Amino acid sequence: MNNKTIKLGIGFATGRKSFKKVLSSYIYSWNESGIRDKLQANVSLSLFVAYDVGYSGTQSTDYTNLNQEMVDAFNEIVFLGSKNAQRSVQQLIDDGCLTAADAKLLFGGGYAGKRNAIVYAALEHKMDYLLFLDDDEYPVAVTKSRDNCLWSGQYVLLSHLQNIKNADITNGYHCGYISPIPQMRFDESMTELDFSRFIEVISNDIVNWESVKRIQQNGGITYADIPVLLANEAVPVAEVNHCKFISGSNLCINLTAPERTFAFYNPPGARGEDTFLSTMLSDRVVMRVPCYTFHDGFSAYHHLLDGVLPLHLEPILPASSAVVTRFYNACVGWIRYKPLLLYVTDPTAYEATITAMKRTLGEILPKLCAFFDRPEFMNLSTELSKYSKSVPKHYQQFLQIQTAWTALLKGKK
Repeated sequence: MNNKTIKLGIGFATGRKSFKKVLSSYIYSWNESGIRDKLQANVSLSLFVAYDVGYSGTQSTDYTNLNQEMVDAFNEIVFLGSKNAQRSVQQLIDDGCLTAADAKLLFGGGYAGKRNAIVYAALEHKMDYLLFLDDDEYPVAVTKSRDNCLWSGQYVLLSHLQNIKNADITNGYHCGYISPIPQMRFDESMTELDFSRFIEVISNDIVNWESVKRIQQNGGITYADIPVLLANEAVPVAEVNHCKFISGSNLCINLTAPERTFAFYNPPGARGEDTFLSTMLSDRVVMRVPCYTFHDGFSAYHHLLDGVLPLHLEPILPASSAVVTRFYNACVGWIRYKPLLLYVTDPTAYEATITAMKRTLGEILPKLCAFFDRPEFMNLSTELSKYSKSVPKHYQQFLQIQTAWTALLKGKK
């Protein structure tokens, strides 16, 4: 057995106290996988948790009070709540490693700031690799066989560790309720053509009408591909429109060469930090590893973590206020980061594309408001105008945050 110990960090950027139950499932999977024998190496686990008590009305102890079994699983545990994170950032400013403005860019509010805090803490603690997991994704895969669901456990940590050594980034697959788009029942008031035009406006090269339509045909559910489950090898992530698209969880970053890492960024109030990282990976080795996580996007299947495996997954219909609200919030997030994504990937066509988006929204949004009985969908036009006007500023932030990250890493050598 190799005498060197592999140091793997597990990162959670979370606002739900249920993350502890999710974490337990990964610990059980880790222990059951026989990972040390399979890798022929010693492996040390460390936990990094950046938590937000304001997201769902929690308190710090909802994250920091771990049971003894969880504590024993990790060599180190680092919590990054608002107060201790602010102290660490202030120390970097006092030491001259960062300006206050750059520190706010790198470690400010939002998911990008939390992810950057986790990556930096993992580097400070000399991790070899960092695996990001989400608090609503579980280490199981679901496939469809005739009328029933078939479930299989997934060795997520093992799959990444087997492939990350010769890659900059490894990213797994996702199944379950990945899409926040409810299953639509089209009629004259909202035709399939109407809705497809709307999706094309808010989408990117991965989330597009063809992919959405396939999911719609399965009741809004993404099932795992059996060939992927049976595969033994990772495959390179193809570059599409200057992006090697990755997701923000089931995502492992190689930290053995810190200078090859990038900082996460999203426009203020938006998401898309994984998408903007995707735009910088042209000369990086990005591999898709053969493991799935089940995305419980509507928080309807917590019992999976208790061993209750349903034979059927229910379609997500726009019948409840919570479902429509989640879809609306996702649309706001998409429309806020779409202008910068266009500006980064296709600047020559930017103005024409934004003009066409505004025109399409003007035609479709009244139908969307009537269909869902939600007048707030009209706000999407306002959001597009606001974020398209701000795109030069957001682009400069996007560039500056990488400059600040590079300077920070050099200053801490």
